[in-house]
Amino acid sequence: MSSFKSNEIEMDRILAKILEADASDLHLHAGKPPLMRVDSKLSPITGYPVFDDEELEKLIGVLMTDAQKLQLQEKKQLDFSYSFKGHARFRVNVYYQKGTMAAALRNIPAKIRTLEELNVPKELEVLSAARQGMVLFVGPTGHGKSTTLAALIDIINHTRTDHVITVEDPIEYVFSQDKSLISQREVFLDTTSFAAAIAATLREDPNVVMIGEMRDLDSIATAITVAETGHLVFATLHTNDAPQSIDRIVDVFPSHQQGQIRSQLANVLIAVVSQRLLPRVGGGRIPAIELMMANTAVRNVIREGRTYELPNIISTSTEAGMIGLDRSLSELVRKGLVKMEDALDYATNKELLRSLVKRF
Repeated sequence: MSSFKSNEIEMDRILAKILEADASDLHLHAGKPPLMRVDSKLSPITGYPVFDDEELEKLIGVLMTDAQKLQLQEKKQLDFSYSFKGHARFRVNVYYQKGTMAAALRNIPAKIRTLEELNVPKELEVLSAARQGMVLFVGPTGHGKSTTLAALIDIINHTRTDHVITVEDPIEYVFSQDKSLISQREVFLDTTSFAAAIAATLREDPNVVMIGEMRDLDSIATAITVAETGHLVFATLHTNDAPQSIDRIVDVFPSHQQGQIRSQLANVLIAVVSQRLLPRVGGGRIPAIELMMANTAVRNVIREGRTYELPNIISTSTEAGMIGLDRSLSELVRKGLVKMEDALDYATNKELLRSLVKRF
């Protein structure tokens, strides 16, 4: 048996164990056995020794094409997706540390789950009915933004005769086209950059544009333009909450443009969804959601640069469909789905959380 074939078999076994354990991530790192993340905790995969540098490089090499290996040599890090026997996809980052190759793989399930299956509040479903404007999904890496966003896109896929264009790096969830036409573009494979792909959507007759990440001034400015010109834009940001997200967008622009951007953003914004994944009692993880809907009060605050007022607007606008993060956490605790100590770790106001849990 060739060395490559034996490494391929070994990698298949490791990935099968990741799926069997329902692990979210796999880490391949010199000086350690393969590590998997289950319910936010890293643990070794049993039965595997510590890999040396050479063994690790050969094992990780199975995941890459020859062209990707050349890219890795040039850039010293590489993002791509890997399909495993039609059962799952993995978002892969290969990198070097202390001169040794390493890899982190995120498990992307083949099946796109529904909002109900994800235990996401039903209030989010209204976002899939929007026709134009911008919806932002924010929160730390690894807290389920892409998974919830995929569920919303799939609602559109099954209910609307639209053209949906996604711009991703790399492509994560693969949609099975139903009523909608879905074009999925991977940065560096199908396009040269996020900004170039977003700009090109205006010539591709889209109804809905999903942007995997707004990374810089060009991609943010172009995304706002797409939303302004009568399209529905979903985008993600690595920010913690609605106020920080608005400030991040505005702050990437030169100071002389920031007033204009506040006005544009206030006009196009539909909602900001902030998500956290918490350990679930009995195993697994469950989301807590902050949902800010862009009503008149929110739009005025954005235009006037008073984003510090947004948390109070969210907490007092439950009847308008908004959800405060602390209220979402309190409901999870009261339902016995999350422990109080875990909820407190994510609370924006610990005293408010305690009072909400006691009140109901």
